[in-house]
Amino acid sequence: MALFTRTTKDLILKIDEFFDNIDLGLLVFREGIKTYLAGDKESFDRHVQKVELLENNADRLQRSIENEMVTHSILPRHRGEVSSMIDLLDEIIDTIKSSITEFSIESPDIPASLHDRCISIMEASVSAGEELIPAARAYFKAPHTVREKLLKVYYFESETDTLIKDTIKFIFHDMNELDLAKKAHLRYIIHHIGNISDNAQKAADMLSTMAIKIMM
Repeated sequence: MALFTRTTKDLILKIDEFFDNIDLGLLVFREGIKTYLAGDKESFDRHVQKVELLENNADRLQRSIENEMVTHSILPRHRGEVSSMIDLLDEIIDTIKSSITEFSIESPDIPASLHDRCISIMEASVSAGEELIPAARAYFKAPHTVREKLLKVYYFESETDTLIKDTIKFIFHDMNELDLAKKAHLRYIIHHIGNISDNAQKAADMLSTMAIKIMM
């Protein structure tokens, strides 16, 4: 059972556009971190600007979606949950902006020996967010498929946690050439990258519950 009817076509388009901005934000973040580690500052700065634009667009669309649901009394039974889910998805693009801004402002000196580990963490974290988007789209069109689409979100969130723990252990136990302050800064930066997967898991938990309710 689809959640919307033909009378809510404009709202469907706005929600799809909102999801598109989250999806693109994840892609830009992935490439941005790679350019940072490669030392390509000019390209990295362009990615920071793209993220800022996508985050602004997502915020605008979020406000428009919530206003339209209230103004036209769309989804009265599910409005609160849909708004909360949109909020959690918006936190993903907010986290993307926050993380890439940390790199831009603090310019962390990440040793070459950590580059592969950082990329692995970033890939797993971003993948958790990317796997969430198809499930979120399915909620409005084919809610019975949502739960199966969320399996990969949980897989990549768990993978991110494992990679972070292993990397932090490596930093504090094996990188004896670094002082404690440098190690603490690297830990902070690494957790920032992993926050995307944490937010994806929160949204997945809510989306799973919502999908069950709508089919009852």
